[in-house]
Amino acid sequence: MNTEMLLKVRSEFPGLEKKLILSSCSQSAISLDVMNAMDEYKNSLLEEGMSWETWMEKVNSAKEKFARIINCDASEVAILSSVSDSISSILQSLDLNKQDVCVTEMDFPCVGHAILAQKQKQDINVIFIPAENNMIPLETYETHITENTALTCISHVSYYNGFKQNIKDIAKIAHKKGSLLLVDAYQSAGAVNIDVKDMDIDILVTGMQKYLLGVPGITFLYVKKELAERLYPTTIGWFGQKNPFAFDLKNLDYAHSAQRFNTGTPPVINAYIADAALSFIDKVGMETIQNYLSKLSSFTIEKAAELGFEIASPLDNSKKGTSTAIYVDDASNIEKKLKQAGFVVSSRKDVIRIAPHIYNNEEDIVNCLLKLKELSH
Repeated sequence: MNTEMLLKVRSEFPGLEKKLILSSCSQSAISLDVMNAMDEYKNSLLEEGMSWETWMEKVNSAKEKFARIINCDASEVAILSSVSDSISSILQSLDLNKQDVCVTEMDFPCVGHAILAQKQKQDINVIFIPAENNMIPLETYETHITENTALTCISHVSYYNGFKQNIKDIAKIAHKKGSLLLVDAYQSAGAVNIDVKDMDIDILVTGMQKYLLGVPGITFLYVKKELAERLYPTTIGWFGQKNPFAFDLKNLDYAHSAQRFNTGTPPVINAYIADAALSFIDKVGMETIQNYLSKLSSFTIEKAAELGFEIASPLDNSKKGTSTAIYVDDASNIEKKLKQAGFVVSSRKDVIRIAPHIYNNEEDIVNCLLKLKELSH
C-alpha cells in the first residue's frame, strides 16, 4: 500500500487524532463510515419511528457482505450477538452423547466454558489438545482426534500470541477421523484471507469488533449448508423460522440452511455498523489488507527483537497473524499506562499485544515499542 493510500485510509479514522490505536485484536479504531452508520440508524428512529423493511435490508446486506469475504452463500450465515451464543447454539444442536469433543488449550475460554456446560446435559468426553510453547504441531491433532471425536474446536489465530494454524490441513485430519471442525476466526477475519470452501470448514464463528472494524454485539455464524440441514437448534427464535412474519405460535418450522440458527430480533444498529465496516473492507480489498498487515507483523517482530523484548509470538511470520505478543511484567497495568501516554494496546495474562490494522504504519509501531520499553524498565 503506497503512502498516498495510507494517508487517505488514516484520514477516515478520526480516533487516530487522539490516540495511536494498535488494539485490533480487541477493538479496532472506528471509521467515519461506521460513525455515519450509527447516525443513519438513529435517524431512522427519529424520522420514521419504525422501519422494519429498511432494518432487515441492512441485516441481510451485512450478512451478504460477510458471506463474500469467507466465500459462502449468504444462506449459510446466521446472525447472533456473540461467539459464546453461537458456539452454545451449535453444541445444543449436536448429539454428542458418549462421544469426544476436542478443544485446544489455545482456545478462548468461552469455547471451553460452553463445552463443559453442555457436558452437564450430555455424557461428553472433553479432550483438551495440548499446546507446546503456545503452538500446536499438526501431529498433535493426529494423536488427539480419534474415530470417537464428534467435534473439534480450534482457533484460526490464537488470541494470546497470534499463532496462526493451517486450517486446511487440520480439516483433513478431523474429517479423516469423522469429526466436524468448528473454527473460531475472531482473531483472523478481516486480517487474513478465509475461504471456508477451500479450507473445508464445517462451522465458523466470528464477530465484528476486531479486524472487521466494527463494534461488539453482532456475530456471524457460518454452517455448511449440508450440515445445517441436519441440525435442529434448541436455542431458537422467530427469525429462525421459514416465515417469521407468519406469527405461527403453534408450529416450529425451521428455516433452510444456517438461517435456522437465527434467534430473535437481530441487533439492528450493529447490522448497520457491520454493513458499513464490511463495505470499507471490501473497498480496500482483503488481499491488500492481508499483504500490508503481514509486512507490519514482520516489522513488529524484527523491531521488538532489536529492542530486546522477549516475544511470545512465533518468530516465523508465516506462522502468525497480525498480533504480536510481548512478555511484560504487570501487563494489565502497563496497558493502562500506555493508554495514558496515548497508545491503545491490549494485554492478556503476561503479554502486551500489538495489533495494527490497515490505518497503522511502521512509525506507529516504533513509537509504541519505544514507549513500552520506557514503561516496562
